[in-house]
Amino acid sequence: MQALKSKLRDLKLAGIVKSIETRNKYALENNISYLEFIESLIEDEYANRLANSFQKRFNRSKLNPEKSMDAYDFKYQPELDKKLINELASCRFIDQNKNVVLMGKPGVGKTHIANAIGLEAVKQGYKVIFIHVNELVEKLSASRADGTFNTTLNQYLNTDILILDEIGFKKMPSIGLDDFFEIIRKRYEKGSLIITTNRNFEDWGNVFGDNVLASAIIDRIVHHAYIIKINGESFRIKDYVKTN
Repeated sequence: MQALKSKLRDLKLAGIVKSIETRNKYALENNISYLEFIESLIEDEYANRLANSFQKRFNRSKLNPEKSMDAYDFKYQPELDKKLINELASCRFIDQNKNVVLMGKPGVGKTHIANAIGLEAVKQGYKVIFIHVNELVEKLSASRADGTFNTTLNQYLNTDILILDEIGFKKMPSIGLDDFFEIIRKRYEKGSLIITTNRNFEDWGNVFGDNVLASAIIDRIVHHAYIIKINGESFRIKDYVKTN
């Protein structure tokens, strides 16, 4: 058996390696046919590869597993269109290369919804990256310094959904504006974005420090986009009230 397992490892059939002894014992005890035995091993290998693929996509995504769709309290935001959010969670917008913009003051659950949609996308086999927009700019700037800019840029271009959290939380440094625009420009009509922001579009000129560039960015984002404004109260205030 060990020699067989060694050959299976060489063939990168880890799922079969894990289950072959148990499957063999069950087959002997229950008079399973050769075909059924082989089918069970292939199913184990297939399931193992799916699980590994999911785990790799999830680890790469940087998503928070606790911020799922089930964990979002829609009752606290009664004006939010739950039907639309569930439609977005179906991830059909990804194949249409559409964007999602979640707007609202801090604490209303923008990041939670973005994260939750991202989790659903990972489950469905899509590649997702979640990143704070200022962290994105910092990483692109640092990659220029160490010569890895193209590799870093492609990391954010070659993903099915790029979730950019908190545009407007801080003013974007001027050194990163061109790099950020490059991300938006190259993903336009080629890959979906989910953006959270606490600023209205008319304020983005101040965020970017350049009205012309802000207009070009907004134009590409909203051309094919769902714009969702959340007007409710902060979840953090709700939690504070509960504990006081």
